[in-house]
Amino acid sequence: MKRMKWLSLLLIFALFAASCGSDDPISDAIDSATDAAGDAADAATDAAEDAADAVEDAVTGDDDEDAMAEEDDAMEDEDAMEEEEEVTLTQGSGLTFHMITHSDDGPFWSVVKRGMDAACAAHGVDCVWMPGNNDPGQMVVDIETAISEGSAGIAASLPSPDQLIGPLQDAVAAGIPVYTLNSGLNDYQTIGATTHIGQSEDVAGQGAGLRFNALGATTVLCGRQEQSNVGLTERCDGLKETFNGTVIDEFVGLDADQTEQINGIKAQLEANPEIDGFLGVGPVIAMSGLTASQDLGRDLIVGGFDMTPELLDAIEAGDIAFTVDQQQYLQGYLPIVLMFLEATNANQAGGGLPVLTGPGFVTPDNAAAVKALSAEGTR
Repeated sequence: MKRMKWLSLLLIFALFAASCGSDDPISDAIDSATDAAGDAADAATDAAEDAADAVEDAVTGDDDEDAMAEEDDAMEDEDAMEEEEEVTLTQGSGLTFHMITHSDDGPFWSVVKRGMDAACAAHGVDCVWMPGNNDPGQMVVDIETAISEGSAGIAASLPSPDQLIGPLQDAVAAGIPVYTLNSGLNDYQTIGATTHIGQSEDVAGQGAGLRFNALGATTVLCGRQEQSNVGLTERCDGLKETFNGTVIDEFVGLDADQTEQINGIKAQLEANPEIDGFLGVGPVIAMSGLTASQDLGRDLIVGGFDMTPELLDAIEAGDIAFTVDQQQYLQGYLPIVLMFLEATNANQAGGGLPVLTGPGFVTPDNAAAVKALSAEGTR
């Protein structure tokens, strides 16, 4: 049948060629038929190859594997991006630290709190600020609350060791890391605290005594704004160790009632005309000493501890000789950083020794530079 079809096709091409006036119609017909047959064979071969490729792909699944591989790569990239985003958003989540101090929320402690807030934000943790307002009894309640809430770490000042050591030891026994700050240098090891963050108060007082010697004072009233704060007592004790003259150590009134405080200082000055120097062991009480001396017309050499804008202005103006700077911003910032590292990376800083933040001294020589930083709330 196939041969008959080819002969018919050849005959048709021959007749067509003859009708067109070809010199050799049969040869032309054969050539045309041959060319047509070749083209048809080529087309058939291409179609067969395409069909074979399709069959192979269907059997091996190559096309599906390529598509699936591309899809897997896209999903892996998306998962990686989601994982990175999750790490960023949840870093430090679930940790809550408590900072329990004798803060009265005055100018000194507001800088401590600002340091705490900055560290908490930087590390993505929750922090609870618990000011005791110079009431050790309230601090005991706050420590017990932090323990009951399962705190991830407690940073506490220690103004009254006899009342606070026991509750903080309970925190350590409950598996809560404890750090002391500001006051507590002499007792943090007894508590079992990881370390203490602050300055050596007696060393700071010693530095103040040397400055009063250089300034020519002979009798210094060391005025305290709290009766039972061991750190303030240590400041006055340090003054006694290095000052060549006489030191009168007195509680003269709380910062919360500055009028009463000024009157308390006036009473001491009026009772002893030999007093020619005043050391206020805080920034507010230092300003109270300056006001009291001005009200009485007494020319006193005044020194202080810590800083407020008013105190820095008075130092820059030469009305106050110096203040001791313990860099309290660090006392709020560093405990959070160290508790975070202990909780997340099993790090413990200090090596059993305190982490000191001072003392430094602000005098008329550097008051302007420090005042600029104080205006930003970090000094």
